[in-house]
Amino acid sequence: MSQKLNEVIVRRSKSVEDHVLDIIVMFNQGFDEIKLKGVGREISKAVDIYNSLKERLGDGIQLVGVETGSETKDRRRISYILLRLKRVY
Repeated sequence: MSQKLNEVIVRRSKSVEDHVLDIIVMFNQGFDEIKLKGVGREISKAVDIYNSLKERLGDGIQLVGVETGSETKDRRRISYILLRLKRVY
């Protein structure tokens, strides 16, 4: 699965704070919009990451959109959440 440059896929191996720092670095590198995707059991972690970003950046970040759905992997249907985040200057 190829990952787009402005997309962060929540991983079990990384902590919430590691993901938050990765997103802040991406914003500082010039990305105006970042897609945060949580799949399966990592859906709640994606929401935790957004809430932590909102606490840190306050009005500097905006939730542009939320998409939910499911993907088929290995004949199994797996739910996901996709949060579109935008940095406000």
